[in-house]
Amino acid sequence: MRLSPPYPPHQSCAAMGPYIKQSQAWQLLFNKFVLVLGDSVQRSIYKDLVLLLQRDQYLTLPQLKSKGEFSFESDTLVEGGRLGPMTNGTEYREVRQYRSDHHLLRFYFLTQIYSPYMESILEDLSQGLKPDFIIISSCAWDITRYGRGSLELYKQNLHKFFGQIKTIVCHDCLILWNLTMPLGKKIKGGFLVPEVSHLRPTLSYDIIEANFYSSRLAEAYGLDVLDLHFHFRLRLLHRMPDDVHWDALAHRRISTLLLQHAAAAWGVDLHVPLLPPGQDREVNIRPLLAPTQLANQPGRTAGHHYGGVDQPMRDPLQLPPFRQQSSAAGAVGPFYPQVPMQHYPRPPAGNWRFYRRYDNPFPPANPWLGPQVHHQVGGQSAAVH
Repeated sequence: MRLSPPYPPHQSCAAMGPYIKQSQAWQLLFNKFVLVLGDSVQRSIYKDLVLLLQRDQYLTLPQLKSKGEFSFESDTLVEGGRLGPMTNGTEYREVRQYRSDHHLLRFYFLTQIYSPYMESILEDLSQGLKPDFIIISSCAWDITRYGRGSLELYKQNLHKFFGQIKTIVCHDCLILWNLTMPLGKKIKGGFLVPEVSHLRPTLSYDIIEANFYSSRLAEAYGLDVLDLHFHFRLRLLHRMPDDVHWDALAHRRISTLLLQHAAAAWGVDLHVPLLPPGQDREVNIRPLLAPTQLANQPGRTAGHHYGGVDQPMRDPLQLPPFRQQSSAAGAVGPFYPQVPMQHYPRPPAGNWRFYRRYDNPFPPANPWLGPQVHHQVGGQSAAVH
């Protein structure tokens, strides 16, 4: 698989581990509505998922750097971006959407986890199409751009957001809280404007504190947590020169981690092996879960963010027909076999980093009580309260 742009040897694919393939992502997210909320790193996560659903290629450097473009890989700019003022202020907005016959992805740019703008987004979600998979992250803007008490305000806003999002989405919606990735000590541009440049020396440590608090709180509210800070703490060579953003290989690794987590939560046996050359299109998913009922309904959105954009999706069982080789063109199209759908039991509750928790979704009176410590006993993990 050719990389574009080329990467030096120490940034090779093998160094980042096996990646998920387009055919696997296509089937795992079949008839799923995926919602991505967050900052510019989350926007790159959305872009990589959009690209991965179409072909096995990596994001280019211009694609990683650009923001607010009218279209990216057949998606649509719904609101903000180049349709409005292009600024680095907290009032910047960007709403994007990618829709195909069997996939729907939407992205909202956030500068604060809970605000009047977030309230309008939640109102739209309560009236419109319900997502199956929500990927959320918001931290760097929250703790730098809202005054001296930004960190305490961030903690209060986390409580508000976590409490409301659980009451709006369906009970079987997978909500995944991404912890902020490691920041460098020489941050350039972006959210760190000159007015708050004095925060630069300690910001990487403030992120660790905020990550710890948000992860414990998300677990208390029954959300899933993916610790991207832990996964990339030793992969800093993949961080861009601005000390904030990450390269294409890192984002493909993030997509792999996200979809592996979703597969475990949905009970799908998803294997991501290092395939030998010539077998990149081999399908390794069994079984494909039946799509949720709400994901197959027409859009009912009445909100002002993306009204009229949603279109009805096809029948979930109407997979694309097998394309036969054309005698005229002599080409063979994409091949997606129909995988028999079966029902599997829920995954067992265990390590909160890898499995969904199916216990009481309401947080305890004190979210800091009742931590679980997992020890290896006889080759199996045992929880000690």
